[in-house]
Amino acid sequence: MKGLGNAALALAEEVPVALVFNGISHAVMMASPADLEDFALGFALTEGLIDSPSQLYGIEHDVLAQGIEVRLEVAAQAAHRLKERRRTMAGRTGCGLCGADSLGQVRLSLPQAPSVPLDTQAMFRAHAQLRNHQPEKQRTGATHAAAWASLSGDIVCVREDVGRHNALDKLIGALRKSTQDMTQGFVCITSRASFEMVQKTVQSGAGVLTAVSAPTALAVELAQDHNLLLIGLVRGDGFSTYSHGHRIQHNPLTQQEAHHGH
Repeated sequence: MKGLGNAALALAEEVPVALVFNGISHAVMMASPADLEDFALGFALTEGLIDSPSQLYGIEHDVLAQGIEVRLEVAAQAAHRLKERRRTMAGRTGCGLCGADSLGQVRLSLPQAPSVPLDTQAMFRAHAQLRNHQPEKQRTGATHAAAWASLSGDIVCVREDVGRHNALDKLIGALRKSTQDMTQGFVCITSRASFEMVQKTVQSGAGVLTAVSAPTALAVELAQDHNLLLIGLVRGDGFSTYSHGHRIQHNPLTQQEAHHGH
């Protein structure tokens, strides 16, 4: 028997998006069909396929019967990485490591994150504002968001997607395309801070990741090793700190700090 409830929300779109680099099909991701150029650039950067947006020479996409094909032309010096790290990730939404060819591809060689300070009131302000910057979530109830906030807590840029990894890639692509100074703000996400979310944040050049849900143990280890200030369970006026909490400027009454050994 069908239950009775409120008027049904619209359904979120989810389509296969094939990323093709220099004619080589590298990955197929299930994603929301918006901001695909940001997605492709962010994916290329956070997967270590290119070092900077200047190595992406051109991008175009076609809507096909089976999904969307996004074609990227990248610099020759980046092309060898595609052959070394080629993988196919057709599969579940938000599964960023499906189809990796070897365990050695899971952990990338990462830089040290910059030492960016964070004011807790700015963090609370940003997360409170984020609810009003998610039109797809309000329309469908089925998407994640990743946002960039200034150090004063103003939301600067937001990207949404059915997959949390995709939303973060879209955000990073948009920020790097606009030459955003990654030391002048912090990342907010509406999901848990998984290992790959931490890895993508560090790879982007950001120094702070704040999440609505808790991180995993491997995510905390990675954040500690790479100087990322990692905060989870940001809800109302509470949060938990998981790595490099000495950079937080906070009101002690609002902090519930989680202690994790290095």
